[in-house]
Amino acid sequence: MSLLIDKFILLVCCSAVYLTGESFTNHVVPILLAIIFTSLLSYFEQERMRMLLVGLFLILGMFLPWLCIFLPLICYELFFSKKQSVSLLGLLPLSLFWPSAEVQVKVSICTLLLLSACLKYRTLTFEHLKRKYYQLRDTTKEMALQLKQQNQNLLMQQDAEIKMATLGERNRIAREIHDNVGHLLSRALLQIGALVTVNHRGQTRDALAALKDTLSEAMGSIRSSVHDLHDDSIDLHAQLTDLVRKFTFCPVSFDYSIEHAPRGKLTYALISIVKEALSNIARHSDATLAKVVLREHPAFYQLVIADNGHVRNPDLDHGIGIKNMKERTEAFHGHINIEIKNGFELFITVPKEGYK
Repeated sequence: MSLLIDKFILLVCCSAVYLTGESFTNHVVPILLAIIFTSLLSYFEQERMRMLLVGLFLILGMFLPWLCIFLPLICYELFFSKKQSVSLLGLLPLSLFWPSAEVQVKVSICTLLLLSACLKYRTLTFEHLKRKYYQLRDTTKEMALQLKQQNQNLLMQQDAEIKMATLGERNRIAREIHDNVGHLLSRALLQIGALVTVNHRGQTRDALAALKDTLSEAMGSIRSSVHDLHDDSIDLHAQLTDLVRKFTFCPVSFDYSIEHAPRGKLTYALISIVKEALSNIARHSDATLAKVVLREHPAFYQLVIADNGHVRNPDLDHGIGIKNMKERTEAFHGHINIEIKNGFELFITVPKEGYK
């Protein structure tokens, strides 16, 4: 837009000088030629085509010397460019026009040439600053997005570390209760049992029996709490991610779509099944790619483990690993299906009600 404005200013000025000259008031052809050539120069972007147009204009200026008044408009395209030395060729038609031109016309041409150079320099400087501004703005936006993403990653990492630390602390507390308080209560129960056995007095015996029942109830409550606390300390997603990360036999894609993770023994069963299946792939397959998919559905959990290899010496009935996976699945009233047609594929479904 700035280039067009500059050309319009130069066209108006050159036309004003031309129309005020005594010898040129009856000719419209130079103005039309100037408009045509400057429009073509704005339209074509190829350097060769632009140089051809400038050369043609200068040749016409040799035969029509009054075209020299519009040289500032044409030379505007050459100033501060790689081909700006071509503008010196404008001296050839100008030398033919100069002797017959009036003084005010000569002064006007020189002034317009200087104005053309100044306008071109101003516009190029402005365009350069604008490009730097846009580049800086884009770079700033990109850096802001990167910083935002890094902050989100840091927050997620911090949340994961806090979660793992919390789970580790729960596991430690569960072990402490089981190893210390649980053992003390067990010893107290044994001691009271011995006292009940050797004491034959009815009232004392009844009191000891009631105390034993209370301690047994406390022991059961502690065991239940310890088991719940220990079960909550197992992060299924973290455990499976660690198994997939440590599996180096072939690349493994991991798809985990669980909103409400299973608790208790089912968590251990799923981890064991995935571990056993990946071990079978490494021992009995020539796979180059494997996948582990664990999804949650409204009524059941779905586990799919597959690879793209060929199973060597398949034995689905007597393999210990396969048998263990079947037993673990059946323990939760689940179903297991194994296919070896297009590589090894293990398909397991476990109902949510099956382990409660």
